[in-house]
Order: sequence, then C-alpha cells, then structure tokens
Amino acid sequence: MGGLLSPFRRVVVKIGSALLVEGRTGVLKRAWMESIADDVARLAAGGADVLIVSSGAIAMGRGVLGLPAGRLKLEESQAAAAVGQIALARVWSEVLGARGLTAGQVLLTLGDTEERRRYLNARATVGTLLKMKAVPVINENDTVATTEIRYGDNDRLGARVAAMMGADLLVLLSDIDGLYTAPPAQDPAARHIPVVDRITPEVEAMAGAAGSELSRGGMKTKIEAGKMATVAGVAMIIASGKVDRPLSVVDAGGIHTLFKAEANPVTARKAWIAGHLEPRGALTVDAGAVRALNQGRSLLPAGVTRVEGRFGRGDAVRVLDPSGLEVARGLVAYDADVAERIRGRSSGEIETLLDIAGRTEMIHRDDLVLKGEAG
Repeated sequence: MGGLLSPFRRVVVKIGSALLVEGRTGVLKRAWMESIADDVARLAAGGADVLIVSSGAIAMGRGVLGLPAGRLKLEESQAAAAVGQIALARVWSEVLGARGLTAGQVLLTLGDTEERRRYLNARATVGTLLKMKAVPVINENDTVATTEIRYGDNDRLGARVAAMMGADLLVLLSDIDGLYTAPPAQDPAARHIPVVDRITPEVEAMAGAAGSELSRGGMKTKIEAGKMATVAGVAMIIASGKVDRPLSVVDAGGIHTLFKAEANPVTARKAWIAGHLEPRGALTVDAGAVRALNQGRSLLPAGVTRVEGRFGRGDAVRVLDPSGLEVARGLVAYDADVAERIRGRSSGEIETLLDIAGRTEMIHRDDLVLKGEAG
C-alpha cells in the first residue's frame, strides 16, 4: 500500500467478532474475509509482516451449537470456542491461501505472554512463521482459558502480541470508526478525534464502556489496549471494519483515530532490557566477542569465557569484557547450567553437547543492548 500504512513494516490487525459473524447465526461473513485477505496480501506484497488477531470463534460456535442469546456459562463458551475455532481457522486458511499466503494458527492464553519461558516460546514460534512468510492467525485459547486467566478481550490480546513481536502498528477493526469526545450514540455533538499524541486521563474519560452483543470490548478496552501498545513503541489505529477492504480505506485516508507511539519498538525494548529488568547473572566474554557485539552481532557461546549467577532462559544478564567492565546486557537463551556447558564451544558443537538442535546464539542481537545504547 502506498499511503498511510506504507511506513509500517510489521502490522498486527485485530478483527472483532461482529465483523466476522452474522449476528447469532454463527455464519461467517466470507465475502468480507475475502476482502480483508486482499488487504493483507497487498501489505505483504509491499514487504510488511502481517499478523491477524481474529475474534469470532465463540460467536461462530454458539450459533452452530444453538446456544441461547445472552451471557454464556464458562463451559458453554469453551465448548463454543472448540467448535467455532476449527471452522474459523479453515476459512482463514482458504482465503489467505487463495492469495498465495500460508496461514498459521496460534492459540494463546494469558500465561503465554506473562510467564517468561512461555513468552519466549510463543515469540519464537510466531517469529519463525513470519520469517517463513506465513501469516500468523492468533486468537485467545478460549477452550481452556478461565475467567481468572484470560485477556478478557482481543483488543488487549492484540496489544500484547504487538508488543511481544516488536510490531510498529496495531490496527483495531470493529464497528467503531475511531475515538470521539463522547460516545456518539449518546451525544450527537460528539466530535471525532483523528490523532491522539498521548493517552491522558482526559482521553480515557472519553471512552464509553459498552460493546456489541458479540464483543466483550468497547472503546474503554481499546484505550486500555492503546496504553499497552503505545508504551511499548507501537502506534495504534482504531477504524471501522464495516466496509470492504478496510485497511485500504484507512490507507487512503478514510476516517480513523491514530494513537502515536511513545517510542519506536526497538528503543522501547532496549530501554526495557537496559533499565527495567534486574540482572540475574553475568557472562564474561573475550575481546573478539566484544568487537562482534560492537558491530551489531549476536553473542555466540564461543565468545563466552565465564558464566556467573543462577539464571534461567530469558533472564537478563550482564555481559562483561575481559577486564570485568560491563559492555552490554541482554536476555540469555539458555539456563545457567547449560550456558556453562556450552561456553567457549563453537555453534556446531552445541547439538552434540545437548543432544538437541539448540539456538546458535547465547544472546540474540534483538535481545541485547550495548552499554549506553538505550539512553
């Protein structure tokens, strides 16, 4: 796309249930899904990574199972999700496949973005799909999520995924075309706000709490998602999906609200690694490794001469030069005991030592910040 969306290289598109499912019938709006698939294909052809956060499984499943209107019991929601998710994933696979794109289904629970190991595994899986030019189609795993351990709505899930994957744009498509000074259904004088520089208490006060029957979310949850996203360096757009090819409409300047990111994703992530995580250990490296790090490379096991501390995979560690001076810190890819076994070894020896095809990097360059780099 050559308009508003063209600068963004990794885009998460969240799609609300009401856009995907016809009322209480459980019938998917396939023609609309075809149109959004056209948009995704255009973004991908322009070189962007696209991730879809798709609602609709429960709404579809409740129609198929003939469940009554109104609030479902937890076990009814889980059953509806189990039925609906199969058909939803099949249609996404078909409409994307017809445009030369491979769909990959990813079902997440809250713990997958909250607990360190599961977060790293989820990020690695989705990242690998993107490297292989597949389109991850992500939903909350409603078949096992309980009230106490759920995101609550896919607006928040979209924000978490965008932050986790270092996206630079999150697009929330629903029956709402942006932020207004007051809920427009209640106040005819409400004014549309095209750009939000920062989410302030005044901005939060503009959000109404009501959502559609099929959706758990309303403007309030979208603002909460915006706070998560923008702090992580992800810009966010709220736009209506009640048109064909809604991303093309936004790209051409159609009505929407843009929430500006507070920092770019790389800066935000490096600041988080450098200043907000308590180091659990240290890796001393040789002079060659220091030179490689300064050239923007990853830290390989071969360059590590000493391992200190009791850390787990994904913990922050300090990287020390031969004199003991901290030169960087980052998120280590191995537990301390494994790091000790493979330190000083070439990447080709790791599989023999561990009996598995482990990661070649001790700390990947995306998870590492040089001293002073973040600020």
